[in-house]
Amino acid sequence: MRKVFIGGNWKSNGDVNFIKNHMKSVINTLTFDKTKCEVIIAPTNLHLEYTRSLLDKDSAVEISAQNVSAYGDGAYTGEVSAKQLRDYGLNWAIVGHSERRSLFGESNEVVGKKTKISLENNVKVIACIGEKLEERESKKTMEVCLSQLEAIAKNTSDWSKIVVAYEPVWAIGTGKTASPQQAQEVHGELRNWISSKVSKDVAKAVRIIYGGSVTEQNANDLITQADIDGFLVGGASLKKGFKDIVDSYKNYKI
Repeated sequence: MRKVFIGGNWKSNGDVNFIKNHMKSVINTLTFDKTKCEVIIAPTNLHLEYTRSLLDKDSAVEISAQNVSAYGDGAYTGEVSAKQLRDYGLNWAIVGHSERRSLFGESNEVVGKKTKISLENNVKVIACIGEKLEERESKKTMEVCLSQLEAIAKNTSDWSKIVVAYEPVWAIGTGKTASPQQAQEVHGELRNWISSKVSKDVAKAVRIIYGGSVTEQNANDLITQADIDGFLVGGASLKKGFKDIVDSYKNYKI
């Protein structure tokens, strides 16, 4: 049985006052069965410790980094290494988000390196893949997604420490969401690829989550699809509706 995974990626949002209020009114009010659902939130590096300090002591919510260096410790100004994240007590990092790929020029090779070095330092990875609008319209969705996934697979030593996040670029922050059927089609193809290229057991166990304008209005419809195991939520994770998105795990059927 795959455990639902729901992540809140805060991106470069939030100040001290917002985080204090959001933690009190939303994050610390989340209730979920941790045997069936896993929840992480990813604030900026600047706010990691402050956010962690505000988590209720008995909270099952975990904190993730939004990014990780492709290098180890050393003369890499502005970078945070996987070793440092783990030493800091963080278990998760987001790798390969489309904004990192498009705005900061991260190639499939760089994403693969980040995946490898994270796993080597016992930092679990939320590995993001997804196509642009023009790629979908030219029917290159699977070609793009599988090339991105292949770069991650080549650098993955332990699939139990990987969550694959399918995030169609055209749906991120646009208000446009892939329909449940569109998302399921891609998720199913991704799982089939993992089954044939990695192993059937890995394909059955690995979690493939959806990201792209997920809200409390569409989460319940998306989570009922056979191969959608949760969400990576952007803007909606900064709102009260994140609680309803987390609650959608109750409708999950493997």
